[in-house]
Amino acid sequence: MKELLIKLIECQKLTFEESKLLMNGIAHNEVNDAQIATILTAFIIRPISIEELRGFREALIDLAIRVNLNDGYGIDLCGTGGDGKNTFNISTLSSFVVAASGYPVIKHGNYGATSLSGSSNIMEFLGYRFSNIEEKLQEELTKTGICFLHAPLFHPALKVVGPVRKQLGIKSFFNMLGPLVNPANPHYQLTGVYSSEVGRVYSYFLQAENKKFTVLHSLDGYDEVSLTSPVKLFTNKGETLINFEEKGLKKVNPKSIAGGETMVESAKIFLEVLENRATPEQHSVVVANSALAICCIDESKTLEDGLSMAEETLISGKAFLLLKKLISLQ
Repeated sequence: MKELLIKLIECQKLTFEESKLLMNGIAHNEVNDAQIATILTAFIIRPISIEELRGFREALIDLAIRVNLNDGYGIDLCGTGGDGKNTFNISTLSSFVVAASGYPVIKHGNYGATSLSGSSNIMEFLGYRFSNIEEKLQEELTKTGICFLHAPLFHPALKVVGPVRKQLGIKSFFNMLGPLVNPANPHYQLTGVYSSEVGRVYSYFLQAENKKFTVLHSLDGYDEVSLTSPVKLFTNKGETLINFEEKGLKKVNPKSIAGGETMVESAKIFLEVLENRATPEQHSVVVANSALAICCIDESKTLEDGLSMAEETLISGKAFLLLKKLISLQ
């Protein structure tokens, strides 16, 4: 391990096999917190290479507790995080809208490392109990159309690095890895990324897996559709640019989609959106992200179809009822 750390400190790139070895060392507690911080810092100073990312990812997948849910039929909605924008829980809310619209959601998530409220924070606060038991997760998916996979329960390395990432409080290459290592490996994926460069890397990975995907990046830096700027999309068909103003959704002020300062405030926003008591800006942002996910898993739907479906699901209260049902199963 020491030799690999020296290479990183000297800004040398690791090979695919060296990257796998290093991640295995992290997972098996062969690397202490100070060394983990050094590793994270090394990849903040310089970009991670494709080979390094491939090695880290393969090691995580090899070590993971795998689960078979719906034989893979479902979609994961998630973001890399690390955009520094502190929005409310948009992708988690969109997950409920998509599931309530009739499409199974197998969401992989974690506690926020660079923000107050990641998907795991909000779901735990609302009463969801995390599990890596396949039967429990499949029951939730069958009865409600959604389940949540808390990353540290499936990935030993993510559990080890969690406290160090939280202490650093800035994005690292683990932000890139999270959405690439869903232990259920669902066939469809909608992922928001914090830069166009990361979007192209994701496109490379997901194309190689023959997965149906939509990777998105708002041009002003958000890892989700923020409605504050046009959105760059990377899909199986290539790259496109979408301006949601042309689809009838108004441009919003960044302040209007900010998250809460406490978990109580974050939960309040979350429930207001599902109970159809949110601001127009909060409502529209969730509808836009949900629509892209619907179009990803259902190729027969146009973006206009997706927007209409998401709007109806949210206004009708179906997504809120789904949340209540999921929590009742805990």
